[in-house]
Amino acid sequence: MEHNYRFSVAPMLDCTDRHFRVLMRQISRHCLLYTEMVVARALHHIARGGAAAGLGERQRRLERLLGFDPIERPLALQLGGDDPELLADAARMGADWGYDEINLNVGCPSEKVQLGRFGACLMAEPERVARCVEAMATATTLTVTVKHRIGIDERDSYEELLAFVDTVASAGAGRFAVHARKAWLNGLDPKQNRTIPPLRWDLVQRLKQERPHLRIELNGGLQELGSCQEQLSWADGVMVGRAAYAHPLRWKGVDRDVFRDRSAPEASPSTVVRGVIPAAERWCAADGRLWPIARHLVHVVEGVSGARHWRGWLTREAGRRDAGAEVLDEAARLLEERGL
Repeated sequence: MEHNYRFSVAPMLDCTDRHFRVLMRQISRHCLLYTEMVVARALHHIARGGAAAGLGERQRRLERLLGFDPIERPLALQLGGDDPELLADAARMGADWGYDEINLNVGCPSEKVQLGRFGACLMAEPERVARCVEAMATATTLTVTVKHRIGIDERDSYEELLAFVDTVASAGAGRFAVHARKAWLNGLDPKQNRTIPPLRWDLVQRLKQERPHLRIELNGGLQELGSCQEQLSWADGVMVGRAAYAHPLRWKGVDRDVFRDRSAPEASPSTVVRGVIPAAERWCAADGRLWPIARHLVHVVEGVSGARHWRGWLTREAGRRDAGAEVLDEAARLLEERGL
């Protein structure tokens, strides 16, 4: 999957679960997808029997955290933590479960994450991040990448950003996904930290210019495919977050325009819903409920007549406890009747 990072969908809590990833795979065959952040300590606790649970129950808990449908690949596992040993163990588990890459979260500014001493606050400790990356890179042959901000609080100079990247690169980081905003660790919540600190694409571009041998992805503020293509004139990759989740079909040209795959079919609302059905059948057959899948599908109709009615129908029908994949078949049919 050598160049799948040219376009990726950012890891997002409560968004990029296995069901959204299956949805997004109907839109792009090639883009790199990410899990939600998985805490390394939680994996260790479950896998090493810290909970008073039998082998079967531990496996079910690991499945909830690490399981995915093969259609989701290429897929990166994002980890959170600051303990090199635990992160190395988690990276090995990711490799065993079939992930394509391992990513370390050094960008999340939430209070809960800070209390665990990981996420964006680790930008103040580049040597610790380097030890974590080195441990993960040693533990697995998978590429280990880092997602981070351009700075935190008052530590937001370009020189500090460069020193952080140089330190972590020397430990074996294969790529840097740089969110082009700094994070305020106090005073702003995670949502505000995605919008209030000003975008500084120029700093990320300067980083790539001064470290041309490093692979640098641009993240933050990318809303349209045309803008992504402009930034790919200098960046090794672009990473899109909320705009991909809220407007998935906005990106239906990615395979053609970014990955130069002229054979890729262009997705439509009905083809996305139909494409999700096989994975939904497997999920429901294993006693999973339909709503965790359908909650993402409401975003595939946007700006078309009747969208509100279709969303309401899907929400009602998929919310039934006994709802199965046949609801998605009917949902697709309703879209096809409208030529969508």
